[in-house]
Amino acid sequence: FLSLGPHRGQEQRRHSDALFLSPQLGLKPLATLKPATMSWSHSLTEDNMNARVVNTEYAVRGELYGAAMKRKAAGGEVILTNVGNPQALAQQPLTFMRQVISLVVAPFLLDDPQITSRFPADVVARAREYVANLPGGSIGAYSDSAGNSFVRQQVCDFMMRRDGVGSDVSRIFLTNGASEGVRMWLEGMISGPQDGVLVPIPQYPLYSASIGLYNGSLVPYELDEATGWSLNLNTVRKSIQDARRKGINVRAMVFINPGNPTGNCLSDVELAELCTLAHEEGFVLFADEVYQENVYGTRPFISCKKVLASMGQPWANQVELVSFHTVSKGAYGECGFRGGYFETTNIHPDVVQQIYKVASINLSPNVPGQIAMGIMVTPPQPGDESYPRFHREHQATVQSLKRRARMITDAFNTMEGVECQDCDGALYSFPKITLSRKAQEAARAAGKAPDVFYCLKMLEATGLSVVPGSGFGQADGTFHFRTTILPPENQFSRIVGLFTSFHKQFMDEYRDGGSSRSSYGGSSSYGSRPTAAVNAMSRSRL
Repeated sequence: FLSLGPHRGQEQRRHSDALFLSPQLGLKPLATLKPATMSWSHSLTEDNMNARVVNTEYAVRGELYGAAMKRKAAGGEVILTNVGNPQALAQQPLTFMRQVISLVVAPFLLDDPQITSRFPADVVARAREYVANLPGGSIGAYSDSAGNSFVRQQVCDFMMRRDGVGSDVSRIFLTNGASEGVRMWLEGMISGPQDGVLVPIPQYPLYSASIGLYNGSLVPYELDEATGWSLNLNTVRKSIQDARRKGINVRAMVFINPGNPTGNCLSDVELAELCTLAHEEGFVLFADEVYQENVYGTRPFISCKKVLASMGQPWANQVELVSFHTVSKGAYGECGFRGGYFETTNIHPDVVQQIYKVASINLSPNVPGQIAMGIMVTPPQPGDESYPRFHREHQATVQSLKRRARMITDAFNTMEGVECQDCDGALYSFPKITLSRKAQEAARAAGKAPDVFYCLKMLEATGLSVVPGSGFGQADGTFHFRTTILPPENQFSRIVGLFTSFHKQFMDEYRDGGSSRSSYGGSSSYGSRPTAAVNAMSRSRL
């Protein structure tokens, strides 16, 4: 009542007291009210909340990340190589992207008579174009639930340039990062443990976590590490058969191209085989193509949509495909804008409408992320004022990532008991580590999976925060970890040195008695598949 002043406050207090004293309402003065019991406890606890939420695990922000944050809070150095967050590790944003967005966010700057002397002409023109196509000319207004139609058309035009295959605005949904689109489709497809989704092992934990959260069944198919994490169709078919014997209906198949965490790039032949399999078995393909700009080897990125269109009938018109992309990766690395999209191909229109309904619950994807996506798919072209600088920055980023990918792979392959496949794409290296019997026994005594134990020791010794391979899934009896290739190039030699020196120290400390080089790589009692995936499979008896 102090904010009302003394007189109004006293009047309000008398009115309030009158209410509590009113016999007609059966109310009493506050002073006479007594709590029902002398103790109190939370009504919502971990024990009574949704068990699927409690059981969900996301390794990228799991135990190792928590330990890293405790170390950082205590003043220790932490080098976060656990997540593909480029700008957190000093990757510089592309100037053109930030200039356009700055003017769209502050459109009054466009009224400055000197604006073209402060910004390149193509930046100003692009910003005005976006502002003209925003509701009320404001980035602060909701868009359509599927995203701004002008930006969606830009995505369509991008895919025509990339693939030579057209699309339609009605098939494009802009989302808060690609992850939101993935979850939207998984939620719409899964109705219970009888619904299965094929997921590569190793996989990105988004899939195991989301499938478990929605009470579905993860159906794993292992990639072949010995042949560069290649796809073996016989392995996929066996996974389908195993699932069906357990009463699981395979509804979709996820593939990640380029691979996360494996870094492999699928060939056009492999993509055509996937399309053929999906047509034969009757399931939807989910093409996670968010790393399509991050390609460092001799094999180029080819979109699944392009391969599908080249296959002719009946596949081109009958294979059901949902493709995902984002502004968070590539040379842009704009994770914080949360810009993404998905495109549907040969998906039933009624299903698309149901997904639109789900998108409508959130009203609108964030609009700055939509603008960022529009800029990504329509970069400056030769002849534009911004092109020379854009091209220089873009190429410098991609080429630097390529050099770092080569450097980290070569370094891992010189270490005792470590084998690392080439990182041909994406932002990660996924080396296999051979752990001695002594190391595995020490892990067991500590109550840790062996790869978790190794990674915790690495964090303790160096401050490097990586992700254990068990969080992604790995073949039984093997151990891996994932690290990004994102630390700045001028610091990369030091990072490689930290990996090398720690590994030598670890191998010496846990060397099996008398052996000059540890060669033990036997099986472990700890499961190699991600915990969330195991939870999802156990619920469905797979």
